[in-house]
Amino acid sequence: MSDDSFIREVDEELRKDKFNALWRRYGVWLITAAVLVVLGTAAFRAYDYWNETRANSSGDAFLQALTLANEGKSDEALKALDALQEDGYGSYPLLARMRAATVLAEKGDLEAAVTEFDAVSADGSIAEAIRDMARLRAALLLVDTGSYSDVAARAEVLAVDGNALRHSAREALGLAAWKEGKFEDALKLFEQIDGDSEAPRNLRQRASVMAELIRGSGASS
Repeated sequence: MSDDSFIREVDEELRKDKFNALWRRYGVWLITAAVLVVLGTAAFRAYDYWNETRANSSGDAFLQALTLANEGKSDEALKALDALQEDGYGSYPLLARMRAATVLAEKGDLEAAVTEFDAVSADGSIAEAIRDMARLRAALLLVDTGSYSDVAARAEVLAVDGNALRHSAREALGLAAWKEGKFEDALKLFEQIDGDSEAPRNLRQRASVMAELIRGSGASS
């Protein structure tokens, strides 16, 4: 046997001895760590699957409720939406809450619909954008059924420059003011909409018509 071969064999034995010593000292921990990694991966996948299943189930329930509402089966739709508010997953309980208020309005129960939208707008746990939408929906319903003060209590906070809903909020305020004989206030609001290049075209057209109507009647002078 050459010196090189002898040295290699000695090195191999030393490495085996070191490995065995390390294994005796840390082997249990290495096995435990490997098992934990496997179990953690399995648990994550199971949790992900559970979430996906719940989301799919809630999505199906929401679509079924929408179908019932579209078919004019308001009471059945409301029952399905109420159940989804209680048992739904993710954003579906909030979607069900908003849709239920809309169904109530479509059913003719405007007071209950406004109450539901007001409850959403007052809920601090909900994103501000959704709360603003609820304020606007309540204000629009109150244009026909409430006073200018009722509409203003919900829409004025939205009618400021920079708010994404300002155009519709100003329209609601303008219509409420016009209905109540506040023609100068109404004209100002409709002119704001008509002069806002960021307002949707159809909304600007309606505002322009209303402004011309008020001017033509001489009510604002």
